[in-house]
Amino acid sequence: MWYPWLKALHVFFVISWFAGLFYLPRIYVNLAAVPLENSSEYARLLGMAQRLKRFMLPLMLGTWIFGVAITFTLAGPASWWSQPWLHVKLLLVLALTGYDGFCSKLLREFRELRNTRSHVWYRWFNEVPVFFLLAILILVIVRPF
Repeated sequence: MWYPWLKALHVFFVISWFAGLFYLPRIYVNLAAVPLENSSEYARLLGMAQRLKRFMLPLMLGTWIFGVAITFTLAGPASWWSQPWLHVKLLLVLALTGYDGFCSKLLREFRELRNTRSHVWYRWFNEVPVFFLLAILILVIVRPF
C-alpha cells in the first residue's frame, strides 16, 4: 500500500536533486570564467549558486529518506541485502553524496575568492553526475546482477 507512494516521492526527490547536481557545477563554470573585476556578475552568480545549494540539501535528504523507506517496505532489510545490484547502487549514491559535499567545498572556495580551478576543469566536473545517473538507472532497471 505504501510502496507506490514511497517510490513516487523517491523518484521526485532523485530527479530534483539531479537537476541541482547538473546545474550547480554549470554555475561554477560561469563563476570560474568571470574576471574578478566584474564583481557584480560574480556576486550574481555566487548568489545563484548559494541559493541552489541550499535548496539541494532537502532534495538529497528526501532522496535518502524515501530510498531507505522503500527498502524497508519491500519485505524488510534481510531481502534487501541479498540483492547485489542494490549494494552497488547504494555505493554509487554514497559517492554521489560525496560529490554533492565536494560541490559545497567548491562553493565555499568561490565565496572566499580562493578558487584555483579553470572554467575548463569545471566543464569536465560538470559531466560527472551524468555517469552516476546512467549507472544507477542501469542498475535499477536492468538489474544486471
